[in-house]
Amino acid sequence: MSTARAAFELQAVQAHLGGRAVLQGIDLCLPAGRWTAIVGPNGAGKSTLLKAMAGLLPLQAGQVRLHGHDLAHLPARQRARQLAWLGQNEATSDDLSVWDVALLGRLPHRGWLAPPSAADHAAVQTALQATHAWAWRDRPLGALSGGERQRVLLARALAVQASTLLMDEPLANLDPPHQADWLQLMRRTVAGGGTVVSVLHEVAMALHADDVVVVAQGRVRHHGPAADAATHRAIEAVFDQRLAIRPLDGQWVALPQ
Repeated sequence: MSTARAAFELQAVQAHLGGRAVLQGIDLCLPAGRWTAIVGPNGAGKSTLLKAMAGLLPLQAGQVRLHGHDLAHLPARQRARQLAWLGQNEATSDDLSVWDVALLGRLPHRGWLAPPSAADHAAVQTALQATHAWAWRDRPLGALSGGERQRVLLARALAVQASTLLMDEPLANLDPPHQADWLQLMRRTVAGGGTVVSVLHEVAMALHADDVVVVAQGRVRHHGPAADAATHRAIEAVFDQRLAIRPLDGQWVALPQ
């Protein structure tokens, strides 16, 4: 794959948390216009890797490039327009309405103290409708269930209308029907030319992605198409053969061993 088609290029990336090395010399190239899922056991460094790609933590060494540009040198507003982020357990005021939470995703597009534009309102409406949260737009965030809240935070990320969407455990608190909705939304995002990178605990859901990055002990153990046998064997290996990936009704599933 040529550099021109790379969304992310990571070269010798090292990162520490609490004085402990978490990422150890990560080299990785993720293509634009595809959905990449990051999987691995607890403590593997998956979330830290995603935060490094978002520019949310300092690196001890190495470089992250976004569409060919050094992420560390991109102006904050430009980066915020290109990268939308959905993290774990994000703090947001429970007093804000659902509409206002989603509207926060439009801040990178607005001038200082400028009121929301018609384009901002349209983007928020589209995002809330896409996540089936439009009906609660006037309700305070604190009045929602965990799953409903997660859908609103996803709407906030979608409202950015960034070319790249980074999500850390986006399926948290979502029931199976809404997980299926999320899957279809990711497929539509990629079909529209977007790039998606998601950390997932749900291995079976990760197998619906275009590509999978398998992480263990702060290193990339494998990177390949989700449908490849080599990818399946790598996933099974990092989980100590405690799951098996098998075909079922035209798709791949992860079964406990």
